[in-house]
Parts: sequence; C-alpha cells; structure tokens
Amino acid sequence: MIKNNEIKDGTIFEAGQPNPYGEYFVGDTFLTNLIQAPTGDLGVGVVAFEPSSRNNWHIHHDGYQILLVTAGEGWYQEEGKPAVSLKKGDRIVTADGIKHWHGAKKDSWFEHIAITTGTPEWLEPVSDEIYDTLV
Repeated sequence: MIKNNEIKDGTIFEAGQPNPYGEYFVGDTFLTNLIQAPTGDLGVGVVAFEPSSRNNWHIHHDGYQILLVTAGEGWYQEEGKPAVSLKKGDRIVTADGIKHWHGAKKDSWFEHIAITTGTPEWLEPVSDEIYDTLV
C-alpha cells in the first residue's frame, strides 16, 4: 500500500499514512505525526512526497515553520523569490505570515521533518506552469 518505500532506506521514521491534508497537495504525500505539544501550539511531523508532489501555497499565522530535510530532493519557494533547491541536511525557517510552498523535485522522492506553530492558511495550488519551469 505505501508507495514511498524507496525513500525509506536510511531514514529513521516509519513510512507514514496517506496525508489527511491531501486536499492541500498536488500528488501523493504521506504523513507521520511525531509530536504534538501538550499545549497544542506546536506540532512535529514527517512528510514524504512522491516525485512531483507538492503542497499548495500557504501561510503560517501567529507562528512559523522549520523544515529539516531528511531524504531526497525538493523545492522551497517564498512568494516573489526564486525557488530554492533542497537536499538531505538542508534547513529552512519560514517566518510568520510568509506565503510559501515546498515539495519534491520531478524525479525524486522528498522527505522533511516539519516543526510548525500557529495556524496555517491554505491557498491555491502551485500551478504546473510555475512548477514545470524548475530545473
């Protein structure tokens, strides 16, 4: 059932389940919830993206997001800025209120740990026209 076995070689967490937030993603992704703070204001999870999958543009309000890339290759982009190529070991910090997206490259699985606070506002999908220009 799990389609992301190829990314699991060398990673330390379980493969995850189909992402329950899939309506905010293009393509198939898998989520493993690691920690929810007792106060409910911080969550930590592992997201695995199949090749070409990505989340919609989104904003974290009254919080932030830290991404720790654990496997594969992907993209991160803030609105109005060029996309940043990501690989295992890279780290991203997204400040409160910044519109952004992240996801896998066309030919690679991608996995990151997301440390998130605040409330997400999910926006429009990243268009194929934007995504297909990334190399």
